[in-house]
Amino acid sequence: MGDSGCVSAASVPQPRAAGQGDPATARSGRRSLAAALLLGALGAAVVLLASGRTWTEGRVTGVGGTVTLSASGGDVTGAPTALAVVGLAALVAVLATRGAGRRVVAVLLALSGAGAAAAALVGAGDGAALDERAALTTGDTAARAVGLTQTAWPYVTAGAALLILAAGLIALRFGPAWPAMSGRYERDGGPRARSARRPEDPERPEDLWKALDRGEDPTDGPGTAAPRP
Repeated sequence: MGDSGCVSAASVPQPRAAGQGDPATARSGRRSLAAALLLGALGAAVVLLASGRTWTEGRVTGVGGTVTLSASGGDVTGAPTALAVVGLAALVAVLATRGAGRRVVAVLLALSGAGAAAAALVGAGDGAALDERAALTTGDTAARAVGLTQTAWPYVTAGAALLILAAGLIALRFGPAWPAMSGRYERDGGPRARSARRPEDPERPEDLWKALDRGEDPTDGPGTAAPRP
């Protein structure tokens, strides 16, 4: 009876340890993680850049003649900039969380991108900022800017915000399989021993960041440099 119990227990397949799954699945996870990081970071950076550019132009006629007016994205609406910052914070938080917390942060990341895109498109046709400048320029509160034109920057902002949205959707779909960042301290509050340097693991988000910073393609294994133009 005892031997039969031992055989039965031994025949039960044991679950695989974390990180020992199918290589194809692990590779797919690295690709989705790299895509989310690149799309989210690039999208937020472009939103912040484009929001500082001129979005609308117009003119107003006063006592001194016709004056050309312009308004930047920040003058029109501050929502894209604020939501891009939220997106960056969510992009970091999605790597530091697990389970339900990661899904919540992924939703926040996607919503920040969607909100920034919507705000940019709405602001593209908003002439309120130019009307305020017209009133200040002429000293007449009833003055309005005329001949309004929009530059391409609001649409660049909206397109970049969609990259943040895409990063959030990728995190929502594939995030549960991603690893979380390791803590700096052990549970007893003391720093980890540094007697030996930990080898880089492409499954760890922090090592993936380092590989991307060095210009390597983390999906092709360690030490493989990404092709440069």
